[in-house]
Amino acid sequence: MKKSFLLVAFALLVGAIAANAQGGGNFPRRTVEERVQTIHEKMDSAFKLDKANLLQVDSVFATYYRGTDKVREELMASGGDRSTMRQQMQEKTQPLMDARDKELAAVLGADNFKIWKDAVEPTLRRGGPPRQ
Repeated sequence: MKKSFLLVAFALLVGAIAANAQGGGNFPRRTVEERVQTIHEKMDSAFKLDKANLLQVDSVFATYYRGTDKVREELMASGGDRSTMRQQMQEKTQPLMDARDKELAAVLGADNFKIWKDAVEPTLRRGGPPRQ
Protein backbone atom coordinates (compact mmCIF):
# COMPACT_ATOMS: atom_id res chain seq x y z
CA MET A 1 0.00 0.00 0.00
CA LYS A 2 2.75 2.38 0.98
CA LYS A 3 4.75 1.58 -2.17
CA SER A 4 1.77 2.11 -4.46
CA PHE A 5 0.96 5.45 -2.79
CA LEU A 6 4.56 6.62 -3.27
CA LEU A 7 4.51 5.42 -6.87
CA VAL A 8 1.29 7.32 -7.62
CA ALA A 9 2.59 10.45 -5.87
CA PHE A 10 5.83 10.26 -7.83
CA ALA A 11 3.95 9.80 -11.11
CA LEU A 12 1.77 12.84 -10.34
CA LEU A 13 4.82 14.92 -9.49
CA VAL A 14 6.61 13.96 -12.71
CA GLY A 15 3.43 14.66 -14.71
CA ALA A 16 2.99 18.07 -13.11
CA ILE A 17 6.61 19.01 -13.81
CA ALA A 18 6.36 17.84 -17.42
CA ALA A 19 3.10 19.73 -17.98
CA ASN A 20 4.55 22.89 -16.47
CA ALA A 21 7.64 22.64 -18.67
CA GLN A 22 5.44 22.51 -21.77
CA GLY A 23 4.00 25.96 -20.99
CA GLY A 24 6.73 27.51 -23.14
CA GLY A 25 6.13 31.07 -24.20
CA ASN A 26 2.94 31.97 -22.38
CA PHE A 27 4.60 34.78 -20.51
CA PRO A 28 2.69 38.01 -20.05
CA ARG A 29 3.83 40.72 -22.42
CA ARG A 30 5.90 43.41 -20.77
CA THR A 31 4.34 46.86 -20.66
CA VAL A 32 5.70 49.83 -22.58
CA GLU A 33 7.00 51.30 -19.33
CA GLU A 34 8.88 48.11 -18.44
CA ARG A 35 10.50 47.95 -21.87
CA VAL A 36 11.42 51.65 -21.72
CA GLN A 37 12.98 51.09 -18.29
CA THR A 38 15.19 48.35 -19.76
CA ILE A 39 16.33 50.73 -22.52
CA HIS A 40 16.86 53.48 -19.96
CA GLU A 41 19.19 51.28 -17.93
CA LYS A 42 21.12 50.12 -21.02
CA MET A 43 21.55 53.67 -22.31
CA ASP A 44 22.56 55.01 -18.93
CA SER A 45 25.22 52.34 -18.45
CA ALA A 46 26.50 52.46 -22.04
CA PHE A 47 26.62 56.22 -22.68
CA LYS A 48 26.24 58.05 -19.35
CA LEU A 49 23.75 60.49 -20.88
CA ASP A 50 22.52 63.50 -18.97
CA LYS A 51 18.99 63.52 -17.60
CA ALA A 52 17.51 65.56 -20.47
CA ASN A 53 18.91 63.21 -23.11
CA LEU A 54 17.74 60.15 -21.19
CA LEU A 55 14.23 61.60 -21.08
CA GLN A 56 14.36 62.14 -24.85
CA VAL A 57 15.52 58.55 -25.37
CA ASP A 58 12.70 57.32 -23.11
CA SER A 59 10.19 59.32 -25.14
CA VAL A 60 11.54 57.99 -28.45
CA PHE A 61 11.29 54.39 -27.31
CA ALA A 62 7.88 54.84 -25.67
CA THR A 63 6.53 56.14 -28.99
CA TYR A 64 8.16 53.26 -30.86
CA TYR A 65 6.86 50.58 -28.48
CA ARG A 66 3.31 52.00 -28.50
CA GLY A 67 3.38 51.98 -32.30
CA THR A 68 4.60 48.39 -32.52
CA ASP A 69 2.01 47.29 -29.95
CA LYS A 70 -0.73 48.92 -32.03
CA VAL A 71 0.48 47.15 -35.18
CA ARG A 72 0.66 43.82 -33.32
CA GLU A 73 -2.89 44.22 -31.99
CA GLU A 74 -4.20 45.01 -35.47
CA LEU A 75 -2.49 41.97 -36.94
CA MET A 76 -3.71 39.69 -34.14
CA ALA A 77 -7.27 40.92 -34.66
CA SER A 78 -7.11 40.23 -38.39
CA GLY A 79 -5.97 36.65 -37.83
CA GLY A 80 -3.96 34.66 -40.32
CA ASP A 81 -1.06 32.29 -40.11
CA ARG A 82 2.03 32.98 -38.06
CA SER A 83 4.53 33.37 -40.93
CA THR A 84 2.33 35.87 -42.78
CA MET A 85 1.77 37.86 -39.59
CA ARG A 86 5.50 37.91 -38.89
CA GLN A 87 6.25 39.24 -42.36
CA GLN A 88 3.52 41.87 -42.11
CA MET A 89 4.80 42.88 -38.67
CA GLN A 90 8.27 43.47 -40.08
CA GLU A 91 6.90 45.46 -43.02
CA LYS A 92 4.61 47.63 -40.90
CA THR A 93 7.09 48.30 -38.09
CA GLN A 94 10.01 49.21 -40.38
CA PRO A 95 8.84 52.85 -40.77
CA LEU A 96 8.48 53.05 -36.97
CA MET A 97 12.00 51.69 -36.55
CA ASP A 98 13.40 54.12 -39.12
CA ALA A 99 11.76 57.07 -37.33
CA ARG A 100 13.06 55.79 -33.98
CA ASP A 101 16.59 55.47 -35.35
CA LYS A 102 16.49 58.95 -36.88
CA GLU A 103 15.41 60.54 -33.59
CA LEU A 104 17.88 58.42 -31.62
CA ALA A 105 20.75 59.44 -33.90
CA ALA A 106 19.88 63.10 -33.27
CA VAL A 107 19.96 62.57 -29.49
CA LEU A 108 23.03 60.33 -29.30
CA GLY A 109 25.21 61.71 -32.07
CA ALA A 110 26.77 59.70 -34.89
CA ASP A 111 29.48 57.93 -32.87
CA ASN A 112 27.24 56.83 -30.02
CA PHE A 113 24.48 55.84 -32.45
CA LYS A 114 26.90 53.52 -34.25
CA ILE A 115 27.84 51.96 -30.89
CA TRP A 116 24.13 51.59 -30.11
CA LYS A 117 23.39 49.80 -33.40
CA ASP A 118 26.46 47.55 -33.32
CA ALA A 119 26.85 46.66 -29.65
CA VAL A 120 23.88 47.61 -27.47
CA GLU A 121 20.79 46.98 -29.61
CA PRO A 122 21.66 43.32 -30.40
CA THR A 123 21.69 42.53 -26.67
CA LEU A 124 18.02 43.59 -26.41
CA ARG A 125 16.74 41.01 -28.83
CA ARG A 126 15.28 37.80 -27.50
CA GLY A 127 17.96 35.33 -26.65
CA GLY A 128 20.64 37.98 -26.30
CA PRO A 129 23.33 38.62 -28.89
CA PRO A 130 23.34 36.64 -32.12
CA ARG A 131 25.11 33.31 -31.92
CA GLN A 132 28.01 32.42 -34.15
